Parts: sequence; C-alpha cells; structure tokens
Amino acid sequence: MTPGAGWVRFVMVANPSKYQPGTQAIHADDAARGGAVVAPISQATTFAHPTDAAFVDAATRSFSDDFYVRYGTPNHTQVAEVVAALEGADRALVTAGGMGAISTIALALLKAGDHVVAQRSIYPGTTALVASVLERFSVTSTTVDLEDLDALDAALCDETAMVLVETPSNPFLGVVDVGAVAHLAHRRGAIVVVDNTLATPINQRPLELGADLVWHSATKYLGGHSDVSAGVVAGRTDVIEEVWRTHLVVGAVLGPFDAWLLLRGLRTLDVRVARHNENAAVLAAALEAHEAVTAVHYPGLASHPRHELAVAQMRGFGGLLSFEVAGGAAAADRVLDGLTLSTRAASLGSVHTLGTRPAAMWGDARNYDTSLADSVPPGLIRLAVGIESTGDLLEDLTSALDRSAEARSADDEAGAARP
Repeated sequence: MTPGAGWVRFVMVANPSKYQPGTQAIHADDAARGGAVVAPISQATTFAHPTDAAFVDAATRSFSDDFYVRYGTPNHTQVAEVVAALEGADRALVTAGGMGAISTIALALLKAGDHVVAQRSIYPGTTALVASVLERFSVTSTTVDLEDLDALDAALCDETAMVLVETPSNPFLGVVDVGAVAHLAHRRGAIVVVDNTLATPINQRPLELGADLVWHSATKYLGGHSDVSAGVVAGRTDVIEEVWRTHLVVGAVLGPFDAWLLLRGLRTLDVRVARHNENAAVLAAALEAHEAVTAVHYPGLASHPRHELAVAQMRGFGGLLSFEVAGGAAAADRVLDGLTLSTRAASLGSVHTLGTRPAAMWGDARNYDTSLADSVPPGLIRLAVGIESTGDLLEDLTSALDRSAEARSADDEAGAARP
C-alpha cells in the first residue's frame, strides 16, 4: 500500500521506557518526524490518497493522522508519542484544552445512572463539569476529601464508575495517595482518573501508582510559555481509543500549529520543571521563616501534613505553592502589589512567575460551603513560581513581605492612636 501525502503512522521509538524523561521528551517521537530534526507543521486539514484502498484504510484506522484533522494530524501524533512516553502510557490523545480533555473523558466513559466521586479540592472547571453539566445527563456525584480514605470508601457505591483525583491539589497543595484510592475504587469496578497538571510526569507518574487515566491542562507546564491552550489524555490503548472515538464527535480539536507549540514546550519540560522545583522549594522555606506569613502550603516542606506521602510518590514537588499572610485580603493584596517579578494573572506553569489571590479569582466557583475547612481564606496567595533566577525571586518576595508587614504595622499604630 502506498501511503498518502503527509502520512505518519503511530510508531513508538524503540523501547522508550529505557530512557530518562529528559531524553524521552526529545526523542520519543523520532520515528514520527520522518528525518526532520525539528518537527514540521502539517497545517493541512485533509489528506489525499492515491487509491480507494488507501483512503478507506485512513478513514477506518484508529488514531488516523492522514485522513482529516479531527481524526488527527502528524503534529498530534508527535505530541501524543512524547506525552505517552513521559507518562509511561500505551497511548495519548491531544485536545484543544484541559477542559476539552476531561469533558471528553467524561462523555466517553460515563452514562446515565453512573456515579462519580470527585475530590473536594479540585480545579473549579472540573467541579462545574461534575456538579452541573454531568448532572443534567443523570450522572450523580459526591465530593469528598480524598485524603480521607474512610470518607472515600463510604462514598463509593455500586453505581460509582469514576473517581476524579487531583494531586497535588489546587490551591492548598494537598496530596492524595493515588495507590490507595485506586485500590478502593477498583474493588468497586470504578476507574481512577488523575489530573497530573500540577505535578507533570517529571515529578509524578500516576499510572505507575495505579491510576487508569491521566489528563493534563497542557496549557500549563507541558506547554510552559503561556502561549498555547491544549489538553492531553494518556493511558491504556483500549481506554484511549474509546476516548478518541468520542473526541471525533465532540470535536475539541487542537490546531496543528498549537500542537507544534506544545511539542516545542515539551522538549524543555524536564529542565524547566527542575528549575520550577528548585525555585519553589527555596521560596517555600523562606516563607515559612518569615514573621508576616501565618501558613505555607507546599508538599516539599517537612511541615506539610502529607510530606512523607509526597516523598513516596513524587520525584519533585512542583512549582506551585500557596501561603497566608497576617492581615487577610488587604495584606495579601499589598504583597501581590509589591512583587515586581510576579505578574498578577490567572493560570500557572509558565516560565514567568504568576501570583493571584484565589478567593478573589474564583469567587464561589467551587461551590464551597461557609465552613473554614472547605473555603479559600481571603488572605491566601497562590504563587506559580517561574524559572527566573532563584536569588532574584527570593529578594523580590522577601522585600514585598517586609514592606507589607511595615505598612500593616503603621496602620495598626495609626488605628491605636485614634481617640
């Protein structure tokens, strides 16, 4: 059979598992690049074939990347091969965004009457999907603290088909025991889907811990430069094929150029994450020692309540941390305003440091009740630490904290002096 123009079959590099992640990110798609050192952009939306047999083969083959853009393109294949290798998965699928990834998973694997257990502290978009969208299709849900295995066991039932996990979680950096969750879920016949966006496969590989599927908002660390929106799903071939067939219907298709940008970001994932890890660890330690800070949430700290678990299932602790400052929201805003190397912007995983106050950004998007345990404190700052020079970030953060503390002290003195 003579392949059509733009033909690239899904062929994994020989035994990619023997390589370290940094090597996998560069070479896992070698066979798919057709000899080009840098992957070309295949902008075509449809592909020609010389014979009817070749056309039918492309149209009916799973994960076809030489038929029509919704089925896949060479650039999709290249990204999928790299992510699959990094996650230790059989296969991966790219989508137009992180929510496109988890929504397609849900539509592919859930049906009316099914029940979903979702982590309480999880990305608000996932919360909205489970609590609002799926509910309209008669899929029920229960949210629990997945760090409490007894609570999970009590929430599971015969109808439970899926357990949604995010670890570390956003914004409190909680750590969930993926293996223990998988054990309980699998006893009930439920699959475990892990959002690995914050950790990345450099720091954590949930499939090795017992998860069935992994998904990413590749807009974050995998892309790494705040210039592309994308999502990725990785797992066993049969499960990913089922997701892919629903993907054909949903149509959350990643554009070829965006796939190329994502691939370029993946090439440096290993070295970027190493710097993210290093910078966040230094800042977390400094925050813990600063008198203006009342709490620090970072799994790399020995004081983190799940630090030992984090050490057991993670290779590094990531670039995201959060902390609380004395004085509440006003003091937190002063700190954010005082940072010169941090941009007040949504998202995370960029080479730039990004800081936000989640309580202001999310509002009631998480459907939290009024209890402190389930709410985001108004003075909580989420810092997505970038890859700037460590010393510069440390000086910038320390100075902002010092100035905020001085301003708060002056305000307190002025208030005390008033009659």
